[in-house]
Amino acid sequence: MRSVLKKSDSNVIALSFLIVVILIAMALFMPDRFYTMSNLRSIVFQFPEYGVLAFGVMACMISGGIDISLVGIANLSGVIAATIMLGMGKSNLSIVLGILAALATGLLAGLFNGSLIGFLRLPPMLVTLCGSQLYAGLALIITKGPALNDLPDNYKFIANGSIGQIPVVLFVFIAVLVFVYFVMNRTVFGRQVRFMGSNYEAARYSGINNLKTTLRCYAFSGLMGAISGILMSSHFNSAKSDYGTQYTLFSILIVVLGGVHPDGGRGRVAGVTLSIILLQFITQLFTFLRIDTNYRTSAYGFILISVLVITMISDKRRLRRMT
Repeated sequence: MRSVLKKSDSNVIALSFLIVVILIAMALFMPDRFYTMSNLRSIVFQFPEYGVLAFGVMACMISGGIDISLVGIANLSGVIAATIMLGMGKSNLSIVLGILAALATGLLAGLFNGSLIGFLRLPPMLVTLCGSQLYAGLALIITKGPALNDLPDNYKFIANGSIGQIPVVLFVFIAVLVFVYFVMNRTVFGRQVRFMGSNYEAARYSGINNLKTTLRCYAFSGLMGAISGILMSSHFNSAKSDYGTQYTLFSILIVVLGGVHPDGGRGRVAGVTLSIILLQFITQLFTFLRIDTNYRTSAYGFILISVLVITMISDKRRLRRMT
């Protein structure tokens, strides 16, 4: 257990160091472009959408599974919220009901994933891959193709408004971050998720209800997807079945880079949070350097593979030292 904690601490330190290096480099080479209020606000407006998704992926990966259906859940949740708001004349009541319906959609979709994984013991990768297509298809059926546009002004304020110079979406992200930290570090459920991810059979023999933990874990992940869907539809002032397609890769990269072990059992909210910030800085750097989108995607994939290889080599070395 100490070695796991030490590994997590070293990961947090490494991420913090990389962030500081980027900040110093920006101060030296691009101070007039990076350290401006407009750029900093742009950064804050961008990362909460995929950052919240990453928290959902984090929980599932710590449990020993994975959820790659979250973008589909996010879009379906956003579409349902938009349908309710537009159908009720864009009143404030419609906004409340739309948000509640979106959250309920995320929870139900997560429970559906968790049921297939927990009851039938189907592979999480296959279940959530099929789920992503299912949820995207449902969103497409509802919208009949085109985006649902012109959402209420008060709803748009969630992801586009500011209080003073501080974007409202930053407050939303911080609230989600505190909630996730509490759930994963201060509840019995959070400890059960880690234990189950470390050793599924040992967790079962110790009295943990793995089925219930799995259901809760994927419901939690679905909730994160719904929140991200609310932020995306608010940000774009529309809802569609195929928004944020690149966020699946983003969220997995963030989680693995943040120190969550792909096999489960290990990971910290602090590491994932720092990874969200680091990836946003890297994305902003790519923008400044005018790197083509296709090259960016390749770079993100290369970073993910590199981190996985380093993790595997590190694990093998640790096992050799133990034996």
